[in-house]
Amino acid sequence: MVVKEYTKTDLPEIIRIWNEVVEEGIAFPQEETLTLESGAAFFSSQSYTGVAEEDGEIFGLYILHPNNVGRCGHICNASYAVSSDARGRHIGEQLVLDCMNKGKELGFRVLQFNAVVESNIHARHLYERLGFKQLGTIPGGFRMKDGHYENICPYYREL
Repeated sequence: MVVKEYTKTDLPEIIRIWNEVVEEGIAFPQEETLTLESGAAFFSSQSYTGVAEEDGEIFGLYILHPNNVGRCGHICNASYAVSSDARGRHIGEQLVLDCMNKGKELGFRVLQFNAVVESNIHARHLYERLGFKQLGTIPGGFRMKDGHYENICPYYREL
């Protein structure tokens, strides 16, 4: 498995994986799925979009971008998506590790996750194992697809 920068030929597959997570409604804040046109604009607008690929098949991706501007522009934010049929293979870990290296390479000093859903225990355990610190809990900060609210747990790590 290698993690590399996405290309335009990757768009249909990374849009499919991204939309799968959006449609699950338990992790990403987005509610609208991407089309080929909106996906091309979305992924090209990021500071970096990386894909996990093996033998020409894409299993996951991440987006990396500033979390804020100006005096807080040294803090980046990222989102990760792994295809449902490839989960449990530690692809998320490879994506996060690559993202941390890419963030540092791009001049960011901190990687912050604003809205990790409290019940997303696999992501939370991974982040904690990789040295991320939880900043607290925001009660009811995430509306799940079924309409109920769950807590979110912001995390950060210096790069």
